[in-house]
Amino acid sequence: MSDVKTMRAIGQDVLGGPEVLKEIELQRPEPRTNEVLVRVRAAGVNPTDWKHRATGGFLGEPPFVLGWDVSGVVEAVGIGVAEFRPGDEVFGMLSYPFGHGSHAEYVTAPARTFAPKPAGIGHVEAGALPLVSLTAWQALVERAELRPGQRVLIHAAAGGVGHVAVQIAKARGAYVIGTASEGKHDFLRGIGVDEAVDYRTTDFAEAVRDADVVLDTIGGDTSLRSLRVLRPGGLLVSILPVGSDELYREADRLGVRAIRMLVDADHHGMREIAGLVEAGKLSPTIAGTFPLADAARAHELGDTGRTTGKLVLVVD
Repeated sequence: MSDVKTMRAIGQDVLGGPEVLKEIELQRPEPRTNEVLVRVRAAGVNPTDWKHRATGGFLGEPPFVLGWDVSGVVEAVGIGVAEFRPGDEVFGMLSYPFGHGSHAEYVTAPARTFAPKPAGIGHVEAGALPLVSLTAWQALVERAELRPGQRVLIHAAAGGVGHVAVQIAKARGAYVIGTASEGKHDFLRGIGVDEAVDYRTTDFAEAVRDADVVLDTIGGDTSLRSLRVLRPGGLLVSILPVGSDELYREADRLGVRAIRMLVDADHHGMREIAGLVEAGKLSPTIAGTFPLADAARAHELGDTGRTTGKLVLVVD
């Protein structure tokens, strides 16, 4: 293990726009019992990062270091860790929301947070996957139990969660309908979408019928209107965990189901995702890469809400 006792990280002392993000120096963490110390090579940036930067979200007031995605190399292991050794390449999602801190040179976490990084992809691609792929896997496979031949509507299908959810749904044998602006429809068809809906010119609630599952990545009025596209007994899974109880009342009225969920760190899920990557059924689209020191630029781009795929910080 390196003798270096400090590390670079991207922190903030106040809430606000991307300009509040600063490169800081922190004490390098040490792995405790059943933990591993990972040298971060790449870390995705997700909408939850820029929302927490601006509002504090679940974390409250800063100071804090954001980031949940990790791809890197095990630097050291704590007492009791049998699964990994120093030098192993791993990827995973830190415990959400309070395990944040991957936008740094090193991070510690329980060993079962991680899975072996798929050998066929680099750290940038692996660092893009954990949060969005676990979100999609838990929503579609664990909550909705998506089966071959079922019809699923995925909102914002070109976004971070959306474009991964499309691929997971196709791997499950589903018929996939995706919403996105018309300019992204070629991209959607390229990742397997069977039917693309331009939300700017078409009312999806009129255009889509008899869906078995809706993956709601938007919330608000979109959640309520999405209930109308479900077949009787169909399920809407929203990854926006906070909202009005009107969603459940309207679902009951229409004879459909609705649930809200938050992604959770999951060793088994990461192994399933690695298997899809290795089978050639899942590949992230990288919207842009940025050196760790340029995290604010990544947040600026993310704030536009127009990216296709994932933004990734690269830690040299």
